[in-house]
Amino acid sequence: MTGKADFTPEEWDLVREGPTAAGMVTLTAEKGGTFRESWAMAKEYTEARNEHGESELLDALVAEKPDAKRYDSPQELEKVGLQHLTEAVALLEQKATPGEVAGYKKFVMQVAERVAEAHKEHGAEVSDAERAAIEKLSAALNPTPA
Repeated sequence: MTGKADFTPEEWDLVREGPTAAGMVTLTAEKGGTFRESWAMAKEYTEARNEHGESELLDALVAEKPDAKRYDSPQELEKVGLQHLTEAVALLEQKATPGEVAGYKKFVMQVAERVAEAHKEHGAEVSDAERAAIEKLSAALNPTPA
């Protein structure tokens, strides 16, 4: 099993940033609902902590405070956040088991989806902008080979 000790501090920061970046990319895709969406992200971490034991990697990830980096704009957040997600998955594919990589991707997407569903925009459960953000996140987590 792969845990925090298997990564350098810089590598761990990259892995740890992924779920929060996904939530923030989704949160900033549409105006409004910031409090509810932030609360939803925190709740997803709490619930993941309660499922302790499924994966040492995820246990270590959710045991820490979510890593919320600051960006100058939603566009910078999206660009850098998506790039970091792709880099985190590539790193995990080198160091973790396929099941752990799949668990990481699943958790990242659960965070994004929970944020998107936290506040209705334009009368929709998930807005078109949030749906587009989730599609970009999925593409960053599952890049097509060059």
